[in-house]
Amino acid sequence: MIPPPPYTKEDFVSGQEVRWCPGCGDYAILSVMQRTLAQFTTPRENHVFVSGIGCSSRFPYYMNTYGFHTIHGRAPSIATGLKCARPDLTVWVVTGDGDGLSIGGNHLIHTLRRNVDLNIILVNNQIYGLTKGQYSPTSEKGKITKSSPDGSIDYPINPLCIAIAAEATFIARTVDNDPRHMGQTLARAAQHKGVSFVEIYQNCIIFNKDTHVPITGREHRDDRALYLEHGKPLVFGKNKDKGIVSNGFKTEIVDLASVKDQSQLLVHNENDPSPNYAYLLSQMEFPEMPVPFGVFRSIEKPTYNEMLEEQVKASIQKKGKGDLRKILYTEDIWEV
Repeated sequence: MIPPPPYTKEDFVSGQEVRWCPGCGDYAILSVMQRTLAQFTTPRENHVFVSGIGCSSRFPYYMNTYGFHTIHGRAPSIATGLKCARPDLTVWVVTGDGDGLSIGGNHLIHTLRRNVDLNIILVNNQIYGLTKGQYSPTSEKGKITKSSPDGSIDYPINPLCIAIAAEATFIARTVDNDPRHMGQTLARAAQHKGVSFVEIYQNCIIFNKDTHVPITGREHRDDRALYLEHGKPLVFGKNKDKGIVSNGFKTEIVDLASVKDQSQLLVHNENDPSPNYAYLLSQMEFPEMPVPFGVFRSIEKPTYNEMLEEQVKASIQKKGKGDLRKILYTEDIWEV
């Protein structure tokens, strides 16, 4: 018999008062994260949560682990330094659509492309919640907010497209009102060796209430959400009567009753080494197409922190441990 994990959800609950608005989707994300970590045997003191600025960035206070509440947009860079210095730690980055994709966009991109062994959670409510309701990089065009009273004229960023373009090795999407799916997704991210990027659709009950309901609400999700399963055809609908086929560089919806050959349907392959298929999925957007949820991409390649460690070892073996004073006082010095 396999012994049960040594932890419970309560072991990861800190004594801090949780200060989010009543009904905020962050409560569900926090609870699921605490339950997810309790499944693993990783010592609690080996988990670290790093955040930037924003509502979701309060996360480290509420986790009974180590954590850093850092600088606006810079959490991925600080987490990179931590992982390289302490590769034995499990490092999580919690950010939002404003923190991670606006001021932190460049930091996020380079962390993803380097394949640092981090878990990055991007909470996407399509609004700036902490600063009281300005439009964010993921807000839809025409969004009326305090900072865009006549409607935003910006085109929104698709977070998954950023991750795919940077060729992140694990890319997924889940939603705050589906704790089972969210827990499975976070567990997959935690087990992945390399950078994992998880976008979570979240409801900001005060400044952008129900923005995801047309897709994820109970009345509509069977027909407007597509749950990805590796090795299975892309099928959705309340009666599982609709499928997805590719037509050149686009996807199309077909009625299964009209499909004579089931092999015409797209079969989900999260292990495709090319990012092209994952990008095709990321272009499926409501209302034209169902919105995919699940693991878009999961591949393996050497991590940045491993390669750095090997490079340092090789350099020490070749040149010795080195002398900081000699490095500082080389030929290129001068007196003022």
